[in-house]
Amino acid sequence: MEQRMASTRTLIHGDKKGGFSIFWADDGLDTGDLLLQKECEVLPDDTVSTLYNRFLFPEGIKGMVQAVRLIAEGKAPRLPQPEEGATYEGIQKKETAKINWDQPAEAIHNWIRGNDKVPGAWTEACEQKLTFFNSTLNTSGLVPEGDALPIPGAHRPGVVTKAGLILFGNDDKMLLVKNIQLEDGKMILASNFFKGAASSALELTEAELVTAEAVRSVWQRILPNVLEVEDSTDFFKSGAASVDVVRLVEEVKELCDGLELENEDVYMASTFGDFIQLLVRKLRGDDEEGECSIDYVEMAVNKRTIRIPHQLFIGGEFVDAEGAKTYETINPTDGSVICQVSLAQVTDVDKAVAAAKDAFENGRWGKISARDRGRLLYRLADLMEQHQEELATIEALDAGAVYTLALKTHVGMSIQTFRYFAGWCDKIQGSTIPINQARPNRNLTLTRKEPVGVCGIIIPWNYPLMMLSWKTAACLAAGNTVVIKPAQVTPLTALKFAELTLKAGIPKGVVNVLPGSGSLVGQRLSDHPDVRKIGFTGSTEVGKHIMKSCAISNVKKVSLELGGKSPLIIFADCDLNKAVQMGMSSVFFNKGENCIAAGRLFVEDSIHDEFVRRVVEEVRKMKVGDPLDRDTDHGPQNHHAHLMKLMEYCQRGVKEGATLVCGGNQVPRPEASRAFLGSMHLLLLGLVEAFQCPHLESSCFFSSQDIQARACPCHRAPGTAHLNRALVTIALLLSLSTYPLPTPAGL
Repeated sequence: MEQRMASTRTLIHGDKKGGFSIFWADDGLDTGDLLLQKECEVLPDDTVSTLYNRFLFPEGIKGMVQAVRLIAEGKAPRLPQPEEGATYEGIQKKETAKINWDQPAEAIHNWIRGNDKVPGAWTEACEQKLTFFNSTLNTSGLVPEGDALPIPGAHRPGVVTKAGLILFGNDDKMLLVKNIQLEDGKMILASNFFKGAASSALELTEAELVTAEAVRSVWQRILPNVLEVEDSTDFFKSGAASVDVVRLVEEVKELCDGLELENEDVYMASTFGDFIQLLVRKLRGDDEEGECSIDYVEMAVNKRTIRIPHQLFIGGEFVDAEGAKTYETINPTDGSVICQVSLAQVTDVDKAVAAAKDAFENGRWGKISARDRGRLLYRLADLMEQHQEELATIEALDAGAVYTLALKTHVGMSIQTFRYFAGWCDKIQGSTIPINQARPNRNLTLTRKEPVGVCGIIIPWNYPLMMLSWKTAACLAAGNTVVIKPAQVTPLTALKFAELTLKAGIPKGVVNVLPGSGSLVGQRLSDHPDVRKIGFTGSTEVGKHIMKSCAISNVKKVSLELGGKSPLIIFADCDLNKAVQMGMSSVFFNKGENCIAAGRLFVEDSIHDEFVRRVVEEVRKMKVGDPLDRDTDHGPQNHHAHLMKLMEYCQRGVKEGATLVCGGNQVPRPEASRAFLGSMHLLLLGLVEAFQCPHLESSCFFSSQDIQARACPCHRAPGTAHLNRALVTIALLLSLSTYPLPTPAGL
């Protein structure tokens, strides 16, 4: 019984389907009768290695087991192999792997990936033989601007860019090569082709020198024909083969306590000196992957220049949406267009989930220690702090957040959240459980907490970065990967956050960001079979729909933080000045766009009128305007639809019998401006209504029994507050606190 998969031929010919055959042994010509066949989809950027890791290895083992069982049961078929379509192409050799440039870009890409690693597709350029590896047709968003690389016979010169080497087929379409092997065997990033040495040599510490000597001994054992391993000793020129690469990587990982090292690192640093420099950089945490190509939107605002990505972030790269679809994100301060943002489609969700799943199952993220995971999250928090003013400025532009508040809360608390959860990474532990001793054996019961896998994060527009941080930090600390769907109206800080994850060294695919509509992107995440958990903050209606979708699709875990209308209860024996300030901050904090905003005030009858008078007096002092002005108290409402809902509720309250005592109209704004500046308004209601917008409604009460029935008729208030009358309030809160408090989703 033998097994065969012609992967190289499959890739070179651009087949969309691949597979392997298990057949009865013959005379060595691979023409024996078929016993079993398995098929898989060939992805556009697959190589022999990725096909092996994703399909041939796991499915090949299963297939061999299945074949053995069929033989043992006497059910194994013998199906003659058809001669139609059969080929007997020779083994690829270096001399036959030269690239033919007179063909389309896709054919050139297929040739390069089919020859990837061994023997390597090559061409002549710059008076030497260059071998290309790691090719992709995913060139969306790339601009062929950089240093020209003339290639004899090519339709157009190649272009060395920050993303790699752009090549052209005879159809003028592009492909991207990320790695080049020089004629002397040295592997480099294609983006560094015209650069000299990447950096000056590091000066090693005493401990690092000890490690270097231990690694030198590993090289010596693998290369027995080399009398002495020197800095110039080349691993491959000294006789090492691909199996020796695996051995070297595994021995060094064991020597360095599980340090993340890839086979590719050996090819990129094939001399001992270069390998030690690479190793020390990794041990110090200074290693960086190749620069990601980012098409920024640059703006001079708030006395600084901000740079904002605007494309989808999938698998560690910023890319256009399917069909290059975009939409406008609006500055609520003046109604102007900030930029065009890529609009994710269902196919983009599938790509992002696949990237997150691959990063979880096969990437570095699942292999590094919990302590190293925490180190990366601490580094991410440090980068967020370094970019704190830029992030706060983006929040002000995109969400209308008051800049000073955004610095402290939107961004400041996000940084604190990541630092908090970074500390949790190596403290997530199981427990042993005492049980009755079962004779004759003694049993041990224990729990082990493991990450669930790919998590879908659906965040609201009121705190774009902070809500992202609450959910994402917990997910990452536990070892999960995430696909984030920011609110469609506030996507920009999420995209800037994605850029910072790259700079922090978070492996590609661990974090993915998809701006888009909830009905499309959010729904697909809820339905996707490879997503294992959903974290959602938003309306109760949508939350119910998500919970249903999660149950029907694959019974995925779900964490929901839904809507509510919280009461603030003020008794007559309170400090009235403090009560007025708390009453205002409880509803106007962050423009009232707050999940625990206490928009329903219940004031004891004897102080009700005086309380309302003082609140109106203070409201008139508040400045509504540009969130970037340091003296602004209240910025614009987040987006136009929200402002219209606010105005609608004002009008509805009056129609239903409320007395409007302050505001109720949109504040004046400059000519030609479409600013979404909300009205500061106060409603004195004779009815208790659950309005869903930043206004203050007050109602008087006469007894604790009266207020208990009215303050919380349901279990949907995220927060209930009170001022004084301690014993009455404690009893009241005990009866009201049967609903669960909101917690960050993710663990």
